[in-house]
Amino acid sequence: MALADGAGLPLAVTIASASPHETRLVPQTLNASFLPDNPARIIGDAAYDSDPLDRTLAAVDIELIAPHRGNRVHLSQDGRPLRRYKRRWKIERLFAWLQNSRRLVTRYERRAANFAGFLHLACAMILLRHL
Repeated sequence: MALADGAGLPLAVTIASASPHETRLVPQTLNASFLPDNPARIIGDAAYDSDPLDRTLAAVDIELIAPHRGNRVHLSQDGRPLRRYKRRWKIERLFAWLQNSRRLVTRYERRAANFAGFLHLACAMILLRHL
């Protein structure tokens, strides 16, 4: 899971198994941030539309912007913050930049710590490229 800034540069990256849902990985990713401050808002897809995640992020003063799921009964936000959702392509661009690293596309490392090290190295290369 990754967190990017407004320019699509990585702020935090974490790895986890495929079984937990993405909403359970958000606090872990925020704790792994490269910066001391949390972002003011997080933009996610419809999978992030959950009341527990919204309460967790509101407790640390982070605004969650995510479109509502189709089966949602009580709407938690109106359409005004959702205009920022069109900027979600920047995190997709970060994932495309990470796909340029062959060791990340095909996971050759058996140990998670080695894979995380190469992931951090790829993020450092992205950050150095954009200085």
